[in-house]
Amino acid sequence: MVGHLLLAGGAEFGGRMAQPDQRAIELAGGADVPISIIPTAAAADHNERRAGRNGVNWFHGLGATHVESVPIIDRASAQDAALAAIIRRSRLVYMLGGFTGYLGETLQQSVCLDAMRAAYDAGAVIAGSSAGAMVMCQYYYDPGQRKVAQGFAFVPNACVLPHHNSFGKHWAAQLTTLLPDAVLVGIDEHTGMLDDRHADGDKTVWRVYGRGAVTLYYRGRPTTYASGQACSI
Repeated sequence: MVGHLLLAGGAEFGGRMAQPDQRAIELAGGADVPISIIPTAAAADHNERRAGRNGVNWFHGLGATHVESVPIIDRASAQDAALAAIIRRSRLVYMLGGFTGYLGETLQQSVCLDAMRAAYDAGAVIAGSSAGAMVMCQYYYDPGQRKVAQGFAFVPNACVLPHHNSFGKHWAAQLTTLLPDAVLVGIDEHTGMLDDRHADGDKTVWRVYGRGAVTLYYRGRPTTYASGQACSI
């Protein structure tokens, strides 16, 4: 029994992401389940403590009672068995935004990522915002190096364009050329999409939550879905 996935477009703790995060808590099992905040993407500029606190405070504000920031800040901590054990026990794992390339390179082929996959396979919700959502897909764009890299592949054949309503939409033309057969997933800020129900066959049905919209690009052709609408990647 695999769990669920939440992809968020960014600005996750600005007060307008309550709807998808509350739904994620419900899918995870309720307010008393263990929730892990992963601040790795903020560690590149030594901002992980503040980012982690913001995440913990945000989920406490939504009624969650068992929330902790897991200090995965470099390759050494990503290989820490004690930290991996915390993630494996979690029912909701939330990767924060920040430096996409640093997050991907730090967690790729690590025991903490293995623990995240194990938690997902056991029914947990895996979530990410901005950089966190980007690395969840099979591909992610590293704006620092201006290249496409291999992500964690929770969402196959896809690549997230976060902050789509501001700068993310400007990546669409370039990424259509670099990834002609992949689905580009443009997610606005203050917006999330959850695979909160599964369709027959190989298709998973996602629902849009929040204040903005989700735009899916198939071979460069965009289709936009408003909050409350369902779509398939």
